[in-house]
Amino acid sequence: MTQSKCIRNKSAPPSFSTGPLLSLSQFGFYVRPWREWKAAMALPLPDPQFVLRGTGAPVNTLHFCCRNQEQDKPLLFSGSANGAVHVWNLRTRRTESVLEGHGGASVLWVQTLNSRDALISQGHDLRVCMWDLAEGRSVVTDSILTESVGFCQCSLLDREGGHWLLAVPGADMAAVRVLDLPSKTPVCTLKPDANLGMPMCLKLWQPDSGSSPLLWAGYEDGSVSLWNLSERSLLSRLACHAEPIMSLDFDPGKLRGVSGSSEKAINSWTLDGQQSLKLQDSVELVNPGISHLCIREDRRILATAGWNHRIRLLGWKKLKPLAVLQYHTDVVQFVAFSDHDVPNKRLMAAGSKDQRISFWSVYNQI
Repeated sequence: MTQSKCIRNKSAPPSFSTGPLLSLSQFGFYVRPWREWKAAMALPLPDPQFVLRGTGAPVNTLHFCCRNQEQDKPLLFSGSANGAVHVWNLRTRRTESVLEGHGGASVLWVQTLNSRDALISQGHDLRVCMWDLAEGRSVVTDSILTESVGFCQCSLLDREGGHWLLAVPGADMAAVRVLDLPSKTPVCTLKPDANLGMPMCLKLWQPDSGSSPLLWAGYEDGSVSLWNLSERSLLSRLACHAEPIMSLDFDPGKLRGVSGSSEKAINSWTLDGQQSLKLQDSVELVNPGISHLCIREDRRILATAGWNHRIRLLGWKKLKPLAVLQYHTDVVQFVAFSDHDVPNKRLMAAGSKDQRISFWSVYNQI
């Protein structure tokens, strides 16, 4: 077994307002120096609480289902490059079932529909599958043809009355389709006028104001765009990376988002009252490449999955480097936080190309 290492700062990291700043004139904002990561590498943290093995292929995506579950049986769904979706019982730490619905094609994304008994999965076989898992079943009840050969993951938004919106990459390499579920009725197709390349990542968002649902999209040209679904219009666009955006997340409470690419930087940006995007901050990394990033539900921690086999933890408020977790022996492809009802029982999981899923209890008392 590979020895695990994880390292964090011995004391609170230095304030970004007092440290030296490096100008990044290309985008007209400042970059936090990578030396602050060195300050986060001193006192060892605990090893992973446990590790799951047995997927038989690189792990591409993860989804927790722990909240309000009968018999207190928390689950994790994982999608792998061999086309399998594993359903893990986190109490026994064993596989409950293995779902094979994508003909051996890589599974890119999994999500539940308000219940552990209803699952949706996206595969590189150009299909999105709806699963019935009630009473031990593992049946594909319906499917949607995505027509996209890329690796952009879908996004799902819960609507009232048992309906959802599903954003999927379109047949046109630059387009995104939005559908109503379960009817599969087309809602809109969003395609920018400018040549932004393929959409690389998507996130649907419903503002509290009750206005139209919105869609965040990160593109191949390194820009982030915000779309209005009702008007089928582009509200704002921000060029924030020089390379394709690999992942983004958004904090609706602070109207603030974050994105990562193949560069040595994590960038945060804000949305003002006029729905205009503006770069806010940037953290310089020691090593390039962010596969995925995720803001914890309490909006206090940001986790990133790195090409350098490591998981980075940052304070979300000021993007202060908190820790670098080292366990995996290949690219970390996905990070997720559990939705357990008890905050101090919430775990972070990381899936890797090394075919392992590691679980960590990190900064639950912050």
